[in-house]
Amino acid sequence: MPFDRTIKIAPSILAADFADFGAECAAVEAQGADWIHVDVMDGHFVPNITFGPATCAAIRPHIKGVMDVHLMIAPVDPYIDAFAQAGADVLTAHVEAGPHIHRTLQAIRGAGMKAGVALNPGTPASAVAEVLDMVDLICVMTVNPGFGGQKFIDMTAKISALRDMIGDRPVHIEIDGGVDPTTAPLVAKAGADVLVAGSAVFRGGSVSDPAPYGDNIRAIRAAAEGVWT
Repeated sequence: MPFDRTIKIAPSILAADFADFGAECAAVEAQGADWIHVDVMDGHFVPNITFGPATCAAIRPHIKGVMDVHLMIAPVDPYIDAFAQAGADVLTAHVEAGPHIHRTLQAIRGAGMKAGVALNPGTPASAVAEVLDMVDLICVMTVNPGFGGQKFIDMTAKISALRDMIGDRPVHIEIDGGVDPTTAPLVAKAGADVLVAGSAVFRGGSVSDPAPYGDNIRAIRAAAEGVWT
């Protein structure tokens, strides 16, 4: 996973066909996805239940690139090794999920994965100021976590603040929630480089007709990259 700040599109399989995850992952990668984003929810930290390490292990052989696993669970630490064994490349924990985010990030890196930290909309950028040298990615939630398809919450001021805090550190800023060709330029201009998109990628396509996935990915990427031209 060499570091660069080019725009990366990370389709969230939360919006994919649950009965055909492996083929869906392969299809969106073939259509131009850079990462595959896996939203893990526990019905406790967030009001929804999705999937866990077994699903990650099942789809891993179908993913050629980066498997980006976003844990919306509490506690996190007991499950870190299981997600490492399942093949996660990036494992992101919420700063709100427990009292010892420093320890959690140490454990994620110790298990051989890139370490991410996520911030809910109501959590300020300053919450991660003391762990910037321990993270590879900061995920800014632009919806309240728990469900796909929600309306975008403008977090551009927070994104800009994080970008300034990061400086020249090799840390990605990821955006999760309501990303589409309309909102992508806003977050890219503020400093984000990894854009998670669920319904905006999977809308209109299927495993048997994946071309719309490519159209959707290209539209989001072009909108985001357009702010740099």
